[in-house]
This record gives sequence, structure tokens and C-alpha cells, in this order.
Amino acid sequence: MNNQKRKPLFHISRRQSMLWYRIWLIRGLAILAALVVCALVSVVMTGENPFSIYSTIFTASFGSPRKIWVLLQNIAMLLCVSLAVTPAFRMRFWNVGGEGQALVGCFASAACMILLRDKLPNGMIIFLMFVTSMLAGAIWGAIPAFFKAKWGTNETLFTLMMNYVATQLVAYYCVVWESPKGSGQIGVINQQSQIGWLPVIGGQKYLLNILIVAVLCLFTYYYMYFSKHGYEIAVVGESEKTAHYVGIKVEKVIIRTMMLSGAMCGLAGLLLTGSTNHTLTTTIVDGRGFTAVMVSWLANFNPVWMIGTSFLLVFLSRGAGEISTNFGLNKSFADILTGIILFFIIGSEFFIMYKVKFKHAAEKEVKA
Repeated sequence: MNNQKRKPLFHISRRQSMLWYRIWLIRGLAILAALVVCALVSVVMTGENPFSIYSTIFTASFGSPRKIWVLLQNIAMLLCVSLAVTPAFRMRFWNVGGEGQALVGCFASAACMILLRDKLPNGMIIFLMFVTSMLAGAIWGAIPAFFKAKWGTNETLFTLMMNYVATQLVAYYCVVWESPKGSGQIGVINQQSQIGWLPVIGGQKYLLNILIVAVLCLFTYYYMYFSKHGYEIAVVGESEKTAHYVGIKVEKVIIRTMMLSGAMCGLAGLLLTGSTNHTLTTTIVDGRGFTAVMVSWLANFNPVWMIGTSFLLVFLSRGAGEISTNFGLNKSFADILTGIILFFIIGSEFFIMYKVKFKHAAEKEVKA
């Protein structure tokens, strides 16, 4: 009997580094491969011309000036939440509570608009909306951070639980503030007086949101890569023991960073309620808190790269909805196409992080 162990066909090793253009080349090839697979699936399942489907995906976002503005607005909102959760992720604090932190920001803004509309000038109400929404998000982020810092609780479960608490809190006040009575919903807040509505710049409803998020992107980039706090976040993320050794107060960094993340999520909530929708519902954040996890991770926690990943996900999402409408297809088919593309994009990250060699090539490399 031959007791010699059989050698594996492939040898997988972690890459030390890769040039940036090679990283994007791999991702580009992954997207092209995904489009080919989507074309085959389209022909087999529906008989539709795949080029017509791709054309529909494009026109869903760029078919008219209004569609372009809506695309930019959706990118800005997703990017805002993605930027918010990124400092915590870089610290290896897995904050999946962006949904709830943004939702309490919406709640705080709506409360100011409803409770103070007859008591304070409009400018003061808008100022208080900024303060209270960011403060509410900061508190919502500080609670799980405190328990993590003091007693080592699981931040993923804790922040996830806080999402449900925020949802039920908003659901309760949607009944308290319902309009009309008996509907269980809040209609457009202050529709006649427009008290608490953020101003429109240049005749474009979404321009202010886009500008605010652009400034937030620059701030986050500077904060994470050129500030002392950003350095402390990186050290804590690499090793808490090292951070303690060099004199960094880890508990303080965890709480401070999560308060910042929560405040930025609260700002996203303000923009949704005070500028985009002018209302409050349990679904107003629309899952952006969870999608932001993918955006941040795919961009390797780089705020600048997040612009591209946010665009990609929003572009695919809008295209999927347009496909369902134009071709009369089940929305599940559009979701299948989106899932295939995302699968290839996420799968490409494996080849960016690891190199795969056949057995003989790996043996020659070891000998050399």
C-alpha cells in the first residue's frame, strides 16, 4: 500500500500586495464574465434579447435628466451610510446597525418638524434637526460600543438588535403622529408650510444632499488617513494589545469611533426625512444600512473607492427594477441578474487577496 500523501492539485497562498490597476483589471474582468453569464441566463429563461436587457439597465439610470438626478441622490444616500460604518469597520468593530442608527436620525428630524413647527422659526428648527438627528445616531452607536468596551459583548448581535428596537420605536410614533387619523402612517410632514424642509439649491431638489455627502466623503478620508484619531483606529483594528502597549486607550477609541459612525448615520437620516421624503416610516432607510456593509468591504474601507462601489450597486438596483417594468418579468428575474453580477464581483476579491497556482508551478516556485 502506498502511504505517500497525495499532493493537492492547486496551491493557494495569500498575496502580500497587488498594484492598484491589476486589482481593478480583475474586477473589470469579473464584471464582463458576469455580463456574459447574465446574457446566457436571459436567453435560456426568458428568450429576451440580452442586449435589450442591458440597454434597459443603462437607460434606467441615464435615460433622462431626472433619472440622472435620482441616480446621484440614491448614490449619495448609500454612500453616506457606507462612510458612516467605515471607521468602525476599520477598527474591526463590525457595526451592522447602520440601518437603526439612520432610522433614529429620521425619527429625531421628524420629531423636530412635528413638535416644534408652531414654536420656533424655520431656521432654528432646521438647526435643531441637524443637532438632534446626529446626537440620536451617536447615542444609538454608543450603546453597543459601551458594552463592547466594558464587557466584550458581541457587537454584531448587539447592533443588529438595536435595528429592531429603532424600527419598533418608529412604528409606535407613526401611530402617535398618524395623519390622517386611523391610517397608522405619517403623511408628508408640513406639506403646506414646508417647515423643517431643507432648502432647494439651484432648482435641484437633491443637489444639497449630494454636496453634503461629498464634503462628508472628503472629511472621512482625511479623518481616517491623516488624523491622530484615524491612526488610533487603524492600530486598534490591527491589534488591541499593540494599541494598549503604545498607550492608546482602546475603550475610549471604540466608544468615540462608534459615536462618530452613529452621528454620520443620523445625518443620513436627516437628509432622508428633511430633504428627500419629508416623512417618517419604518422602511425609509430602505436597507441601506445593510447594503453599506458590502459597499465598505468591496472598497477596502477606502472612502474614495466607495463612490465607485456605491454607483455600481445603485446602478444595478435601478436597472433591475426597470427590467421588471419594461419586459413584464417577475421581479425575481431582475434580482437573479443582480445576484449573478454581485457574486462575480465578490468572488473576484478572492483572486485579489490570494494567488492560485497549479501544483507543478508552485513546486518550481518553492525550489527557486
